[in-house]
Amino acid sequence: MFSHLPTPMEMSGWDKAAINDTGIRGEILMENAAREAVSTLLCEYGSVKNKTILIISGAGNNGGDGFVIGRQLTDLGANVLILHTAPKNKYKGEASYHLKLAIKSGVQFKYFRAVDKIDLPESDIIIDGLLGTGFNNELRPFTKGIVKAVNKVRNRSFIFAIDVPSGLNALTGKAQPIAILAHTTVTFEAAKVGLILPEAKQFTGKLIVKKIGIPNKVKNDHPVSHYLINDSIYEQLPSLTPTMHKGTSGHVLIIGGSIGLTGALQLAGLAALRAGVGLATLACPAGLASQVKAYMPELMTIGLGCSDHWDDQAVKDLIPLLKNYDAIAIGPGLGRTEGAMNIVEAMISAGHPPAVFDADALYALSRRSHLLISIAENSIFTPHPGEMGRLINKSIAEIESSRIETARKYAVSKKVILVLKGAGTIIGCPDGKTIISPISAPNLAAAGSGDILSGFTGALLARGVPAMQSACLGVYLHGKCGLYINRNFPYRGNIASEIANSLPQVLKEELC
Repeated sequence: MFSHLPTPMEMSGWDKAAINDTGIRGEILMENAAREAVSTLLCEYGSVKNKTILIISGAGNNGGDGFVIGRQLTDLGANVLILHTAPKNKYKGEASYHLKLAIKSGVQFKYFRAVDKIDLPESDIIIDGLLGTGFNNELRPFTKGIVKAVNKVRNRSFIFAIDVPSGLNALTGKAQPIAILAHTTVTFEAAKVGLILPEAKQFTGKLIVKKIGIPNKVKNDHPVSHYLINDSIYEQLPSLTPTMHKGTSGHVLIIGGSIGLTGALQLAGLAALRAGVGLATLACPAGLASQVKAYMPELMTIGLGCSDHWDDQAVKDLIPLLKNYDAIAIGPGLGRTEGAMNIVEAMISAGHPPAVFDADALYALSRRSHLLISIAENSIFTPHPGEMGRLINKSIAEIESSRIETARKYAVSKKVILVLKGAGTIIGCPDGKTIISPISAPNLAAAGSGDILSGFTGALLARGVPAMQSACLGVYLHGKCGLYINRNFPYRGNIASEIANSLPQVLKEELC
């Protein structure tokens, strides 16, 4: 269901535990890493026989990886030159061991000093072993010069990064201030969290993860903080049975709609049906019920109150209904009037089934923050960065600069599941874990797309999927739909209903 996404510090902990607790020698792990890197290079580039390969090795273990790779590529018939940025006698531990092996194996070396002119020789392949995953400072002038020189020849040489492109922060996914623009990056044992964030893509190129022999026991004994959703999340989909019927497939109530915003509620209802819920009922002001239902006979509606806006009678009408549903989604098109906020407050105060809070329901919570202490544990919040900013009184820029930590802190403090939408959506969990979607799909940047996610997630809750899994599966399905419709809309132009309507076909392709 989830893949490990260690931070650089957590990955270092795995390495140390494998060496110190399990007894696997560091030299063996380095040999394993190099073997997997060479295998990846051969798959991505092809034969290296008679190719000119430049390896730039830094002072740490990333440079040591470069020494092993250089030895192995030399044995495959490549013409290898290793530029090392530290004197040979400064390399320690595993890196020193493999440096000596490479020298004895006939690999060519050249000391690349900070005072030297940065003039890279013509090469078919450049392998970046300059900086490792522990890098978190701004590049020094000499190193920055090397990065610039490598990037300058990117159109002539295949750039292959070891573990992380130099200059990229493996925790945040940001360049500091520039980074190697690799064609392919091979990273070891697990992708570091920063490498899978959308902003890192331009630097990593194709990201490939290779195992190097860290035992599962080490990973279990040293759990990580972040995880990546993978295809095994589909196992959370409720199974189909020959005797199932609409009454056993979940009934979701979606509360929303206001003057000019009835479409949001209908889109959420459409999405719930496409996500397999047996019954979807839309609750809205009585005067808007016909607009909400228009042309969608599959959706049921309940008109609340006596008018086309959220009045006191609507609140009274809603409370007795809540117990009749398996799950609730509230917020699509709800509006930001006092009456709309009263609906949110009444629902929270009365108690309710598992729920998704989206859009204007989150606006209500930002204006009536005292309600947050009464929110049912494991409720799902689905804000975009602007809505998240209102909840915690921060700017969009501040939210975007610290997405993972923002989602984590809020989920822990409020005991909710926080889905921070955007490219590479972040799911914060009450236990402090964060789960990240690997999908960035520009086709999802369409009006009503968030309503579709609410409908998907509400339907999964109603079908009995636990809250955390519903949030992750809803996000993943939403992302997969975005990738699917890109085939017919490669330059966007799709509308939100097409996102929802693509879901059955997505599931057919993914699962059949």
